Amino acid sequence: MSAIYNFCAGPAMLPQAVMQKAQRELLDWNGMGTSVMEISHRSKEFIALTEQAETDLRAVMDIPANYHVLFMHGGGRGQFSAVVNNFLGEDGRALYLVDGSWSSAAVDEAKKLAGDRNIDTINIVEKSTGKNAVVLPDLSQIDKDYRYLHYCPNETVDGIEIFEPLNSPWPVIADMSSNILSRKIDVSQFSLIYAGAQKNIGPSGLSIVIVRDDMLALPSLPQSSIMDYKLAVKHGSMYNTPPTFAWYLAAEVFSWLQSIGGVAAVEKINIEKAKLLYQCIDELDFYTSGVAIENRSRMNVTFQLVNTELDSVFLEAAKDAGLVALKGHRSVGGMRASLYNAMPLEGVIALVGFMREFAKKNA
Repeated sequence: MSAIYNFCAGPAMLPQAVMQKAQRELLDWNGMGTSVMEISHRSKEFIALTEQAETDLRAVMDIPANYHVLFMHGGGRGQFSAVVNNFLGEDGRALYLVDGSWSSAAVDEAKKLAGDRNIDTINIVEKSTGKNAVVLPDLSQIDKDYRYLHYCPNETVDGIEIFEPLNSPWPVIADMSSNILSRKIDVSQFSLIYAGAQKNIGPSGLSIVIVRDDMLALPSLPQSSIMDYKLAVKHGSMYNTPPTFAWYLAAEVFSWLQSIGGVAAVEKINIEKAKLLYQCIDELDFYTSGVAIENRSRMNVTFQLVNTELDSVFLEAAKDAGLVALKGHRSVGGMRASLYNAMPLEGVIALVGFMREFAKKNA
């Protein structure tokens, strides 16, 4: 069977080595004669798995000791509301930077819970030479007091990524669902990082929260117990039964990442993959990118065919070539190739080869 390269934005492909190991262990995990899905989450064997998972994640991200690592329910959208409920209290205000679909969705959720008067927004995307470019505001000129600033450094739908750090006078909260573990970051620059698992961590249904301990002293709003960060810390992310199989796979992904050299090593590969694909888009008049060069996402490469009438032909031909899930998000159209850590360089080479041949045949 020919190789199939899955460019889905999420749930995304997992490392082949991890999937093969999970397949081998599906009916007999850890020599127990049963699946990891079928044992108590409070058994010593599973507790050992969770402890190793946290140790490995702390190692690959260099997470300081004054940060808690939580494995929680709800994915990224669950954290939209959890952030507000945990930190805003009855009278707190928050600032949201909007650079695309997901940061905008976070604003909508925040306003449902806190009201319009408690949430301020700044749209940080402008057109530069006809392309979307991020223009970060001078936050030092804002005289309001905020509990936190929220932003999404990588927008999967729009293919926009923010690489430079924010110079914020308030605690910074980042939705890193689609670029966590893809490049080196300084965790100490953030007060909280959260990420849905289904892109660079594991299967959907799990979210990772990395929270600085002083944030837990902020006043909270009434909320469900399973989304309460303080309770999650107190109970080791097990106030109720967690998504155990997703946690197991996340642990295997962290171990796999360590085995290939960690985030520094995978970042080099991610840079090479993105460079190869963007070079193809820029060299051929057949394709175009709507994102300014300095804000082109490494994880989610969005592009368009100049002749949009060929979109369906392109997608069908790509599928026949073993290149699947390249259709852009319904809200923006075009194409999108997600190049998360698990996508091998060979997959991008195959895609670029296909794109060049398709352009030649249909010019």
